[in-house]
Amino acid sequence: MEPLTLKESMRMIEAGLEKAGEMGIKVAIAVLDPRGDLIALARMDGSLWRSVPISQGKAAASAAFNAPSGELTARWDQPVVRALAMSENGRLIPWQGALPIHRADGTLVGSIGVSGAKSDEDEAVAAVGISTL
Repeated sequence: MEPLTLKESMRMIEAGLEKAGEMGIKVAIAVLDPRGDLIALARMDGSLWRSVPISQGKAAASAAFNAPSGELTARWDQPVVRALAMSENGRLIPWQGALPIHRADGTLVGSIGVSGAKSDEDEAVAAVGISTL
């Protein structure tokens, strides 16, 4: 498996920022590795400060479960999911706006999380970022 590079991460962020600009929204975009460690982050001028930790939390949840963060909301009360969330000290945010990133062979290489707009808009920005791979 080839890990996600900083260059790829920045390309995804740039595409996401461009899309957010077209949509007239202000967001933060975080790209994490499969473990949930930050590779790259950008916060648009005028976006709220809290969009940074929320974008990272959504992306961390997506990476941890290899699923779109919005699909995790309904599962969050399950014992195993709750235990993992507790072990991560509340860092995982199960709310729409992040997507897992896979190589062509299906290997998980990270996740991209967006925060600052409506959750479906956040996810649309994340999808545009992924489309650059």
